[in-house]
Amino acid sequence: MDQQLLTLKFMDGEDVEATLAEPFQPAGNEIEVLLSGTDIRLTYPLFDLSCILFHRGSEIKDLPPAKLESMEELETVTGNRYQVYIPPKQEYAIGFFGLPVDVGGPWARIFFCRHGIKDRKNRKFLGDLLEAKGLVSPSDMTAALEEQQKLRTRRVGEIIAEQQHIPQETIDSTLASATERGKALAKARIGDILVAAGLVTRAQVEEAIASQKIGKKKRIGELLIERGLITEGQLLTALAEKFRMRYVDLEKTVPTPDALAAMTAEMATRLQVIPLEKNNDFLVVVTSSPTDPSLTDTLRFNTNCRIELAVATRAQITWAIKVYYAQVKDEVETLIGELTEEVVTVEEELEDARYSEADSQIIRLVNNILLDAQQKGASDIHFEPGFGTAPFRIRYRIDGVCRIAHQISASYKHAIISRLKIMSRLDIAEHRRPQSGKILIRSGNRNLEFRLEITPSVGGQEDAVLRLLTGAKALPLEELRFSAANLKNFKACLAKPYGVVLCVGPTGSGKTTTLHSALAHINTPERKIWTAEDPVEITQAGLRQVQVHPKIGFTFQAAMRSFLRADPDVIMIGEMRDAETAKTAIEASLTGHLVFSTLHTNSAPETVVRLIEMGMDPVNFAEAMLGVLAQRLARKLCSECKEPYHPGRQEYDELVRQYGKTWFEIHKLPEYSTELTLMRKVGCDHCEGTGYSGRVGIHELLVGSDTLKKAIKQEASAEELRNLGLQEGMMTLKMDGIAKVFMGVTDLDQVLRVCL
Repeated sequence: MDQQLLTLKFMDGEDVEATLAEPFQPAGNEIEVLLSGTDIRLTYPLFDLSCILFHRGSEIKDLPPAKLESMEELETVTGNRYQVYIPPKQEYAIGFFGLPVDVGGPWARIFFCRHGIKDRKNRKFLGDLLEAKGLVSPSDMTAALEEQQKLRTRRVGEIIAEQQHIPQETIDSTLASATERGKALAKARIGDILVAAGLVTRAQVEEAIASQKIGKKKRIGELLIERGLITEGQLLTALAEKFRMRYVDLEKTVPTPDALAAMTAEMATRLQVIPLEKNNDFLVVVTSSPTDPSLTDTLRFNTNCRIELAVATRAQITWAIKVYYAQVKDEVETLIGELTEEVVTVEEELEDARYSEADSQIIRLVNNILLDAQQKGASDIHFEPGFGTAPFRIRYRIDGVCRIAHQISASYKHAIISRLKIMSRLDIAEHRRPQSGKILIRSGNRNLEFRLEITPSVGGQEDAVLRLLTGAKALPLEELRFSAANLKNFKACLAKPYGVVLCVGPTGSGKTTTLHSALAHINTPERKIWTAEDPVEITQAGLRQVQVHPKIGFTFQAAMRSFLRADPDVIMIGEMRDAETAKTAIEASLTGHLVFSTLHTNSAPETVVRLIEMGMDPVNFAEAMLGVLAQRLARKLCSECKEPYHPGRQEYDELVRQYGKTWFEIHKLPEYSTELTLMRKVGCDHCEGTGYSGRVGIHELLVGSDTLKKAIKQEASAEELRNLGLQEGMMTLKMDGIAKVFMGVTDLDQVLRVCL
């Protein structure tokens, strides 16, 4: 092996001359060298180095030539600056190779360790990057630069004239007159002259000076945002590319406990940053101000860590600080004070219960968490104890996504779980078996009902999950966001005098809401409607609703048999949990009743096959089936901040591919053009920086046509039924979701999150 002369630059500023003892492998996280002029062989971890300089004449082979657009400026923590090209495919976890711009200099190659870099930026101007992405036009960029130059050169007199509505001629003549009266006045500050002349007050002068300072510091990105040409997210994406930083979605990326512990809440709030990852003394910190030259040094000094910056929007960072810091409390009383304090009555509370002051704190805390979750629109509350002294985490499921709401000292976890057990009258001494119960509370005029599930978890812990049951109501069918064809066909199914209508999908996909909307659509005094549910989540006047109790033998099937003797017109069974209930429901539909029910299956065609596999007679089911509605709930783009944009060709082609090119053309979805506009998330206070607020239904309706009934009788496969449905106008779940993407309701990420 040819001796390769190199210089090792250490993090403490020391330089060591050496030659390679073994071929350099960056993935190995170390380098083995011979000290220059000796036979001493040493191995250094790369974490001790800021960079490795390979002397000219000892070039490393197989490094591809760099392109001009990959030119960068780097500064190491030791203060050394380098201008280099970054070759493609030479990035490693620990660092990357650079080729010096100065081909006549002493270095052939440089390996930079990521933790040793203080500043790294692309040589391209920000405007060039934004123009290359098609976000701003050259004329818009020129106008913004001219405005920036004007702000940097504005005089105090001009600002006062503008702010105080004083003619510029008056300002100029006053200053000229003062100059003529003597050299002393000529050297006086403009503000002093105007105050002495009685044109403005001292406060107005100070306001103008402050405005001048702000204008001089205003960056081009801020001006482009103010002009409405780009969003903060687009600016940060370009800055991330320029400064070679990661762009982080804090909604999807959770900071590690070690990272959070490396920085105080006060520091995170003051600097508006959030620590993300920590590996030994290497800390990744997320900021919305990557151009702040002092930030890295400030963070390094206060955390005693090597810093790597990543970027996220200001709204997401504010939200993350609130979630991961502002809610981490050592004292429960502080958290109680932050939540709305209301008088809460727990139904069926033991009358002879006696509580200590500590118990009283826990009671108030749990009550307020339940009310807080309900007010914020949570469907579920997750109580999750950590290991050892790790915080007791409480998460809310809002719009189908879990979010950390509170973190509490681990010392309170057992008391909180015990309190939940007491509220639902469970065995507080049982810690090894799952337990189920209900919590009923009354606050003011509100009655809230929660279903509680206690599950033993590893390490002797117990998790608790509460499902909020109260507060739902039947919505008009028109508000469920059906497509026009699906709404027409679903209403046609409801107009039939008898038959079976099934609503299918996973837990939490809105099946019960849809069925109650269907019942509300046909609920008239002329019809007797019975429902059997577990639990009864929505109540409606005119319906006779029953809560089943499997523990005492009152099952869905028992309720069904009772209904058939109670002169029904319409029957709704909360869920077909067994073959016997399904058979009874089908038989009821064939004897002149309209039957509704739900099933946990993935798609409408799969539901038909599943029921036949459960033992249903294909002929009877084919005759009974009116329609099968599969559905999902996808997150909606926030109506307060979503913005229009023109998708690139690649994004459009992906939408077509996911939809199916043939059906895309048959269904006449929009063609690609320069005028095509979609909507995308931004993030604001209303949606807590996520870009999403609320959910929208995605539907797949398989109607029981004559052709389909014939195929069911012949026990066709799910794929065959799907193809028949498509030929007769059915849209799959994914198709309906992508159609709503083109309508600007949601985006492809959320559709693919709930659809295969």
